[in-house]
Amino acid sequence: MPVRLNLAALTSEELQALFGEDGAQLRLPEISRARLENRALPGPELSAAFEARQLEERPWGATPEQSRALATLDAGLRAAGAVPLGVFYLPLVSEVRHARAYLLDPDTAVTVRWSETPESPRTAEAYPELLSWLRDRASGFACVLSSATSRSVAPSPSEEVDLHLHPGFAPAALISAHRQHVLRHGRAQKLAPDDGWRRAWQALHALNLSAWTRRGVLLDDPG
Repeated sequence: MPVRLNLAALTSEELQALFGEDGAQLRLPEISRARLENRALPGPELSAAFEARQLEERPWGATPEQSRALATLDAGLRAAGAVPLGVFYLPLVSEVRHARAYLLDPDTAVTVRWSETPESPRTAEAYPELLSWLRDRASGFACVLSSATSRSVAPSPSEEVDLHLHPGFAPAALISAHRQHVLRHGRAQKLAPDDGWRRAWQALHALNLSAWTRRGVLLDDPG
């Protein structure tokens, strides 16, 4: 069952991450009126459950440049020991909905994200993300998420997610940085080889959904 984002409850940074700077500016008058009137303003739909629809293997990439970037990222991740698990479509709120999945080490779920229908340079980049769940939460964090994109996450993740953005990092550099982030908290949980990747991202989505519900970011009525 989808829900909708409440644009009136999002921060300026989240609105820019969601729509881009120009798009956020265009919506600002309507959002400001909604805030003054203390009412919700329905935005894009968001899946209430993490979905990953597996796709066929084929040459991917919306442009030759993007295809080369995907091939470079794939080669770098395989060289680092990441095991490929296939290509998926993620119907979440993000415009970057295509994903190639990997399992690394075996405690890290890796995803290369890109859009087959990029609407702007902001959504045309392909980038990897690494997710590890911690064995204990003594530090106050449940998991570590490292991403090689410059785009902020929208809505912002749960306060229990230790998020690190490393724009433009190659796979080897991102993996090294991610491991250091995890070590600051202790050790990561091992993931099952068959469905560990999916379960890791499902758990992250559930954690974020709970935080977004507490903030009033979500509207139960998708209409």
